[in-house]
Amino acid sequence: MTITAETAAPAAPAPDGGDKPAPGRAALIALLAPIRPRLITAAAFQVVYAVSALVPFVCVAELARVLLSPGAGGAGRVWPIAALAVAGLLVRFLSFGVAGAITHFADADLQLHLRRRMAAHLSRVPLGWFGERNSGHVKKVLQDDVREMHHLVAHAALDLLAAVVTPLAALAYLLYVDWRLTLVVLIPVPLFAAAFAIMMRGYDEQMRRWSEANSRISSAVVEFVQGIAVIKTFGQTRRSYRRFAEAADDFADFFAAWVRPMLRLSGLSMAFISPPAMLLVSAAGGAVFAANGWIAPVDVLPFVLVGVALTAPFLALDMGSMRLRSAAESAGRVAALLDTPPLPEPETPTRPIGHAVGFRDVSFSYDGATPVLRKVSLSLEPGTVTALVGPSGSGKSTLAKLLPRFYDPGEGEILVGGADVRAIGSAELYHHVGFVLQDVQLLRTSVADNIALGRPEAEREEIERMARAAQIHDRITELPRGYDSVIGEDTHLSGGEAQRVAIARALLADAPILVLDEATAFADPESESAIQDALSTLVAGRTLLVIAHRLSTITGADQIAVLDGGRITERGTHDQLLAAGGLYARMWAAHVRDDERDWTRR
Repeated sequence: MTITAETAAPAAPAPDGGDKPAPGRAALIALLAPIRPRLITAAAFQVVYAVSALVPFVCVAELARVLLSPGAGGAGRVWPIAALAVAGLLVRFLSFGVAGAITHFADADLQLHLRRRMAAHLSRVPLGWFGERNSGHVKKVLQDDVREMHHLVAHAALDLLAAVVTPLAALAYLLYVDWRLTLVVLIPVPLFAAAFAIMMRGYDEQMRRWSEANSRISSAVVEFVQGIAVIKTFGQTRRSYRRFAEAADDFADFFAAWVRPMLRLSGLSMAFISPPAMLLVSAAGGAVFAANGWIAPVDVLPFVLVGVALTAPFLALDMGSMRLRSAAESAGRVAALLDTPPLPEPETPTRPIGHAVGFRDVSFSYDGATPVLRKVSLSLEPGTVTALVGPSGSGKSTLAKLLPRFYDPGEGEILVGGADVRAIGSAELYHHVGFVLQDVQLLRTSVADNIALGRPEAEREEIERMARAAQIHDRITELPRGYDSVIGEDTHLSGGEAQRVAIARALLADAPILVLDEATAFADPESESAIQDALSTLVAGRTLLVIAHRLSTITGADQIAVLDGGRITERGTHDQLLAAGGLYARMWAAHVRDDERDWTRR
């Protein structure tokens, strides 16, 4: 086994600490089920390849035995043996090509099958699942982990099989020639095994330490890159870089201390089974046996030619096992994604009647232990604006996300048009409930397609009309290809521009109930004014639930619900809550002081 950075280092865990994978081997076996018959067929051809690969060498040895043996009786066997050698070569190349073609086509079908299956499954999981994971995690599973299984399916599985079959076939032939000299030729194998066992002592513990060290350096890199702007602003670049450099140095020291002694043992163990060593053992053993009359000199030739094949595949076994382990880890993550519980859909969906919204004794917990909402009840009349305010962590965003079923409540019910949202089919629910959040997600497709996401059949005239209403039409026409410009390729939109595209999308979808996480929280003044104008168009006539971050934007709301500790502690209009002198009044006073301080600074 040759120890390199690749062989010593296992596949790194998902950087976001995502779902723990299911047992990898079992997951891998289950995921390979659709192509198992083709893999078995490819394995049969690979066995033929592994055996036929030895045929030319065996034929050369047998040809030498025939030609060098006394007497002319064997001369007639020369041409059949030569023909067999040629046939062996042809069968080898043919079986290798067929096996490889089968596995590559099977791998392509498997990747397509898995990606389609995951895409279909992701369309059924709760929207909140995506909020708990970054796009990098989903991309890694969909793209990287599926691709990682390619090496196993298309290459490593066949290499592993050949690495087992070829030595066994060689061993069988050599035992047929002379079992005693075969045992001598096998002497380096236990020496290799002993050196390898010593080298691998404490391997699991070192793997654990490697993962910890790798996580520390990854965290240092992320911290350094993400915080570089703030670090430079406060003149702390040298200190921050020193933390990164120290983490890198610690990792290098650990890795070197682990791998350096393994490199010596690795070199020693590989020396025992290297082709020159095997050739030396075969030749020396054969010479001793021939000198003592235990074997005919011509019978030494098979051991010189074929003996090397006994240990040559050991490196392939090592590399193949690495691929197997890596593929198993990837399969575990794919299986974990596919095991994500989908959003329950009703067997007989109910259609809501009207646009009234009601929360009835709603309780919710993310982990099943720590309550985020406690017995919350709230009514939203059609065409009214309800604002949610409260300290950070009070449950505002959680309550708002329960309405479009990002999650389902643990207790209580949420009604839309008199029907529990869990009794309404998802497609029907999203015709009634739309949302515009701060963190806008735009697809890597045209601007027009991004706006028409909720109504793909919409005409271009409708799309442009909604873009004008959202105050983004003029900006779109300035793009290289106008509405056909691809986000991320032809253009990159600012936060405020992306918000206006999202508002145009919501306008086109025309949902009568809207959840709005204040869209101007991170906008510059120019964008904020345009977004406010667009929102005025968007909310007209709709039932609106607003998560308020700036109290000045919701003073005209029909009702304001104040959350604190997961409960609604106050409810009323802006004037009523100020008069009550409670939490809202204190928050308003703090808001006024902040505005006055900002004005003074200007």
